[in-house]
Amino acid sequence: MTLLKLKNRNLQAKLKNEPYLVVNIVLAGVILLIMAYSGIFSPVKDNYPVVCIHEKITGQPCVSCGLSHSFSLILRGRIDEAYQWNRYGMRIFLFFAGQFLLRIIFSLLYARYPSTRKQLILFDIVGSSVIFLIAFIPFIVSIIKWF
Repeated sequence: MTLLKLKNRNLQAKLKNEPYLVVNIVLAGVILLIMAYSGIFSPVKDNYPVVCIHEKITGQPCVSCGLSHSFSLILRGRIDEAYQWNRYGMRIFLFFAGQFLLRIIFSLLYARYPSTRKQLILFDIVGSSVIFLIAFIPFIVSIIKWF
């Protein structure tokens, strides 16, 4: 058996025994898909396959309307235009970009320092929750207003 195959088997076994690493890899993958979606579909062509159901039903825009356009424009460096499409687009984009980096950093720290795993996971949960609340507070408030 070659050294590469042996390392690959060891990595697979390690991942199966470490759900935290699996979750981080899946989350990082989902974030990459979101970024790819934003990069593939053009704000100029307006060819986004996902439309706002709320706006279709009510005729009124919701707090997330224009978010796909905003992400696409941010990826293309057109920040001022991105704010015109959705004023919360940048904060949501930064949340996802930050989470992508945190998934990588926390996974590396988790693998490198096994003695601090519990503290790292707790720090990750609390920190990511706070960042989520800061980024998504306008959306949370909007949902609360419906009730």
